Amino acid sequence: MAEKDLKEMYRTRTEGDFPSTMEVAGRRYEKVEDLRYGTNPHQPAAFYRPVDAKNLVLGRLEIVKTGKSGLSQTNLEDMQHAIGILKFISRPACAVMKHCNPSGVAMALEGHGLVDVYVRARDADAQAAFGSVVVFNTEVDEPAAVEIMQTIVEGVAAPSFTAGALQAFNNFDRFKRNKELRLVKLPAFDVLPKFIDDTDHALEMKVLDDGSIIVAKPYLSRVKSTADLVAAYNEHPKKGRIDIARQATQRELDDLLFAWYVNIHVRSNGVVIVKNGQTLAVGTGEQDRVGAVQQAIIKAKSKYKGEETLKGAVMASDGFFPFRDAVDAATGEGVCAIVQPGGSMNDYDAIMACNECGATMVFTMERCFSHH
Repeated sequence: MAEKDLKEMYRTRTEGDFPSTMEVAGRRYEKVEDLRYGTNPHQPAAFYRPVDAKNLVLGRLEIVKTGKSGLSQTNLEDMQHAIGILKFISRPACAVMKHCNPSGVAMALEGHGLVDVYVRARDADAQAAFGSVVVFNTEVDEPAAVEIMQTIVEGVAAPSFTAGALQAFNNFDRFKRNKELRLVKLPAFDVLPKFIDDTDHALEMKVLDDGSIIVAKPYLSRVKSTADLVAAYNEHPKKGRIDIARQATQRELDDLLFAWYVNIHVRSNGVVIVKNGQTLAVGTGEQDRVGAVQQAIIKAKSKYKGEETLKGAVMASDGFFPFRDAVDAATGEGVCAIVQPGGSMNDYDAIMACNECGATMVFTMERCFSHH
């Protein structure tokens, strides 16, 4: 294959023979569109939506700007995981996605415009953000659009775009990048299920290589606000009861809740380090808990360079700590508050590790593994 052909395979639609409708697990689906390609360029793919669904978001997307050959499967999956984070966040927020994981997420603080939110999300890992899909939970304005056009972006999705934003996204005389940028308008995210008492939800389906299907209830959280975070405690059969000595401040609780919501759509083993409504680092896909923490710490320190980077930061872990080593690794770098499911045989030691250094810890009483 010639070099030109190699480059073009990422921009050219891979044709498949997909029916206009199909039935899966007793539910009827209609085709929205054929995709540019599936997970890889040699895999044809098509996008379907359930015929009987009322509360669709991605299923009701509107292509504002197609780019060359439209959306790929990965573009849609990036949007899906971003929406899964942003639907929990009431403030204006942005998720920058790469390979179905957030490279950076940020929400607005007092005095922040949307451009500030985007820059903080992008620069949480500016290197990984190259060629990303950027998703907002609010209307994109012109300053944010102008900033997006400064670097290479695959696509932008949001509930709406101002006229100024659309003009910036199409101003290729001024902005030489992103001529193939894909713009997607989405319905509001608040129609999607989030919490355990939400009953109107679709089932998750995982198709195995032999065609077998695993069907499961989707992840719905019990954590609706900071009030649902439980101060860490443990009743040890030999050592007795231990409670976390320091209660989290309101600022820490806000960041802990934000970190937990981000972690719901990070591939496990996953940890998320947050400070002031911005991810500092995401440790994802590790086979061991302490490895995920160490990965996130290395990423944060290499990006921000300063010795004080993690001082005052908080950390979310999608699973409990089997040993105190991961807690020590985080607090040793300045992490002052941790949110985790709880339920480990060694919760006593994890709490003790926090008490020894003045850090605090809260439990969610649920795990949020994501094996996407």
